[in-house]
Amino acid sequence: MLQFISHYTKEYSYLDSIRMALEGGCRWVQLRMKGAGDDEVRPVATAAQRMCHATGATFILDDRVELAKELRADGVHLGLKDMPIAEARHLLGDGFIIGGTANTIADVRQHHAAGADYIGCGPFRFTTTKKGLSPVLGLDGYRGIMQAIMADGIRLPVVAIGGITADDIPDIMQTGVSGVALSGAVLRASDPVAEIRKLIALTS
Repeated sequence: MLQFISHYTKEYSYLDSIRMALEGGCRWVQLRMKGAGDDEVRPVATAAQRMCHATGATFILDDRVELAKELRADGVHLGLKDMPIAEARHLLGDGFIIGGTANTIADVRQHHAAGADYIGCGPFRFTTTKKGLSPVLGLDGYRGIMQAIMADGIRLPVVAIGGITADDIPDIMQTGVSGVALSGAVLRASDPVAEIRKLIALTS
């Protein structure tokens, strides 16, 4: 499974990045606009959701639980400093996907108990697209977390995130994760659409 996390660059807007991801065959998109207000996010999210649903893709909104409910997004992704997952589940009910960021097995256990649908686990390595990073995990970190998840009998998809490139994916997938989430690796490519296609093949 490949998840695309939207970002903007000098060349591409948030919607440009999402359009290219969808054109390349990605079917899971997260709109992340940290630092923007809801009034700025709303029109972008509305357009992004329309694009996603036209291609059968899942549309996840980062952090903004109330806005996700208002727009009827497919779900939200919550970081460690965002609204607690249990509170989001209470507000949204069972009809929304809720993902949670984890850096340790303790985070995974907490999210599982709170009713998360999937885990975004990272960072794999240092990344410039996210501020205030948790400790870098690397392959050994993923192996340890996945072994603990198996031992606990937790059945949640775990998606690796954080500075991942195409060259990293085969080894990351060997740790037992369900997929990877990418942003910069796609947008820095000379042909982002072709890069998405290549990345999807590596995660299938």
